[in-house]
Amino acid sequence: MITAQVIYATITGNNEDIADIITERFEDRGIDVNQTEISQADASVFLECDICVVCPYTYDEGALPEEGLDFYDDLQELNLSGKLYGVAGSGDTYYEEFFNVAVDKFEQAFQKAGATKATESVKINLEPDQVDIEALDEFTDDLILAAQKQAAE
Repeated sequence: MITAQVIYATITGNNEDIADIITERFEDRGIDVNQTEISQADASVFLECDICVVCPYTYDEGALPEEGLDFYDDLQELNLSGKLYGVAGSGDTYYEEFFNVAVDKFEQAFQKAGATKATESVKINLEPDQVDIEALDEFTDDLILAAQKQAAE
């Protein structure tokens, strides 16, 4: 059975909503999924699953979630070769060039850990609307398809 882990960081609740949408889609598709808030998670949890997802927020002018800094550092030290990843997060376009840069930084951390990008990242302005939900469903479906393809090889 394909397994997934969704880790999220949130201040406003928007990224928890994003994580909930992704987790629900995984469940609807029969994927064994766990969802954890970043301060309660250890990056090594990604060693035990097929699909790794992070839903971070970007604080102020490009800062990572403070409660997730250790997680971010530890993630880069793992060997996640053979693991698939996706990153989706909420931000605020008010911050212009710093909009959702935490999504990019977590992508780079996954790449450093040797994980394989299985879908395009999703960047959402504030809370997810219907168009964003559809994008998150596609994001999740892409991850599942990649995992199924990998399992068949």
